[in-house]
Amino acid sequence: MGEMWFSVVIVLLFSILNVGKAEIYIVTVEGEPVISYKGGIDGFEATAAESDEKIDTTSETVTSYAQHLEKKHDMLLALLFDRGTYKKIYSYRHLINGFAAHISHEQAEILRRAPGVKSVERDWKVRRLTTHTPQFLGLPTGVWPTGGGFDRAGEDIVIGFIDSGIYPHHPSFASHNTEPYGPLPKYRGKCEIDPNTKKDYCNGKIIGAQHFAEAAKAAGSFNPAIDFDSPLDGDGHGSHTAAIAAGNNGIPVRMHGFEFGRASGMAPRARIAVYKALYRLFGGFVADVVAAIEQAVHDGVDILNLSVGPNSPPATTKTTFLNPFDATLLSAVKAGVFIAQAAGNGGPFPKTLLSYSPWIATVAAAVDDRRYKNHLTLGNGKVLAGLGLSPSTHPNRTFTMVAANDVLLDSSVTKYSPADCQRPEVLNKNLVEGNILLCGYSFNFVVGTASIKKVAETAKALGAAGFVLAVENASPGTKFDPVPVRIPGILITDVSMSMELVNYYNITTSRDWTGRVKSFKSTGSIGNGLRPILHKSAPQVAVFSARGPNIKDYSFQDADLLKPDILAPGSLIWAAWAPNGTDEANYCGEGFALISGTSMAAPHIAGIAALIKQHHPHWSPAAIKSALMTTSSTIDRAERPLQAQQYSGSETLMLVPATPFDYGSGHVNPRAALDPGLIFDAGYQDYLGFLCTVPGIDAQEIKKFTHSPCNYTLGHPSNFNSPSIAVSHLVGTQIITRIVTNVAEEETYVVTARMAPEIAIETNPPAMTLRHGASRKFTVTLTVRSVTGAYSFGEVLLKGSRGHKVRIPVATMGYDQ
Repeated sequence: MGEMWFSVVIVLLFSILNVGKAEIYIVTVEGEPVISYKGGIDGFEATAAESDEKIDTTSETVTSYAQHLEKKHDMLLALLFDRGTYKKIYSYRHLINGFAAHISHEQAEILRRAPGVKSVERDWKVRRLTTHTPQFLGLPTGVWPTGGGFDRAGEDIVIGFIDSGIYPHHPSFASHNTEPYGPLPKYRGKCEIDPNTKKDYCNGKIIGAQHFAEAAKAAGSFNPAIDFDSPLDGDGHGSHTAAIAAGNNGIPVRMHGFEFGRASGMAPRARIAVYKALYRLFGGFVADVVAAIEQAVHDGVDILNLSVGPNSPPATTKTTFLNPFDATLLSAVKAGVFIAQAAGNGGPFPKTLLSYSPWIATVAAAVDDRRYKNHLTLGNGKVLAGLGLSPSTHPNRTFTMVAANDVLLDSSVTKYSPADCQRPEVLNKNLVEGNILLCGYSFNFVVGTASIKKVAETAKALGAAGFVLAVENASPGTKFDPVPVRIPGILITDVSMSMELVNYYNITTSRDWTGRVKSFKSTGSIGNGLRPILHKSAPQVAVFSARGPNIKDYSFQDADLLKPDILAPGSLIWAAWAPNGTDEANYCGEGFALISGTSMAAPHIAGIAALIKQHHPHWSPAAIKSALMTTSSTIDRAERPLQAQQYSGSETLMLVPATPFDYGSGHVNPRAALDPGLIFDAGYQDYLGFLCTVPGIDAQEIKKFTHSPCNYTLGHPSNFNSPSIAVSHLVGTQIITRIVTNVAEEETYVVTARMAPEIAIETNPPAMTLRHGASRKFTVTLTVRSVTGAYSFGEVLLKGSRGHKVRIPVATMGYDQ
């Protein structure tokens, strides 16, 4: 499926150790992890940093305290259980204090009651969220020159990828054609050795490569033959996301002898650190992913890209912000790491987001300005539109069309659903050669047992002039992506056009009384689909991109925090692929793939965040996120408000006006994000304040995950200093506060706001002057004028005297009480 998710099955394993049904559990215990230990244990000095910054993980203080925690984990297990009845898989010491173990349900219950144990959580699986874009985003002219050109863009910034690994031999990751990469002392990650070639996976560009599969192995899900017990990408997804964020500049995208342009990462000079924790068939285990995040932060990455999300709600926590995933990521942000996470691919339906927390940049997917269209011209003069990344049939000529079902070698082969054109050996080459082969798009294509690539191979093997794949009935929401093919070919996706083709073919084809064809008289020609058409209506929110509103708990109650945060290209993105990656049947064995998903959108933001970090090395993750959000755009190339793809009553796509629940603050604008004027900053204490203010949240649960008591609250969660405002239940009047910090020269800002008529909005003060580095508070007052039973949207605009524009979206629903 083009949506690039790991589909996941929960694997239950009967342990051979006679301990009942053993599964993976993540256990947290009393005591501070390295990131928040402030001292107090004899013989161990404090390891927590003063503010939100990186900790020197190589120092004697940190390593001895980390060893002390691991010893305590081992002692706890050894005290409670007999040797050989359990398996500890990881010790978590840096971001959370705990461990992952393969134990029975009974042992999990014993642990749950043991003194010093805070939580026992059954592992709950994750899935992945599945290149023209640098030009579309204005990087080569607007951003790279300020960093010293593309050959310096992202210099010395390390982006970590929690994904399916990497194919290190791809030209997008080669280092022999670039200026040599020197050592980078701030990064301490290691490079695993390939068990077969005995070479490591690093080359300067790829600076670290490790894999995490202990939980998968313990659960019996891991198959080394296809999953690779190394950082090698057995899927394609990991190579694709790494190339989008940090692939080399100007790599020719060649396939089937055609060049589809040149691919480049957002930050072509950034370093890539690989943390493989996702696998082809089963997705991944949270235990492995948490271990990978821990390791990445310990190693010193600057940016973390997560094109992955939880597969289902966890069993024990009710709060979305405190699932083990988000809690670990909160500690990563405390260590100064910026996190980009895919929003999810459950759109266009509301509340489908899989990324919830304010410390994460949640990325929605846009369709950019390229469309690959093609057409089939029939002998009766009708022109049928379709998709086809293919060359045209011979110009000025028409070709006879033959349907697969009419050219069977033997009627007994119908059990192979020959209309799919997947098997050349069941079709008569004498009847197909030199003609256009007509095939049917069946359910097999939807489930992945048939592929367009195979249709093209069948047509080529039979000597066809080209092929047509007609969709005769489509289930609502089927997404059709153009696929590059070697020979002329077209996919007719509109059912009514497919019917026109079928009717024309039937009228012109004469048959005997048994139904066998006497003569093929229908003709046609296929246009050239290799050149994209550039559309002014871009960007649009992609139909699959997960939508808000955000939820605060797993009973789907609305949160007072706007998500997604930002929109970035995520539809039909060309990037590197692993030749042994089989995730997409249409790209088996290829070096590049053209695929869609919020998986593709997140690394665009990770790479652009690297460019901002290069310019502003001391900015916090919240400052980088704020710069991206407040400078984003809510209008398309044609200067109209952004639109979102949505389903109409039937399966047809239509465009509707987009809202902040579709795009967050808007479509990313990298040039403006380098110089945002003002930022909405936040740190660990602010995130704690947010958590402590969420209604219905258990203070003990917060302490369990953060090791911090609730010392203060924000009055209302919408007072968290986010570059967006969401009030899910507005009664009467509510005053919301925000604090801005000037990161430019002294400037005077005029503050204005606009809102849908049913909600009144006021801001105070009307204007403010800030010196460089100064912070000022302002308030936004929302009042219900009339109750509509739906969300109302608006924005607050801070317009600077030196030209800066800072915009934050507002979403609220008014109630009588």
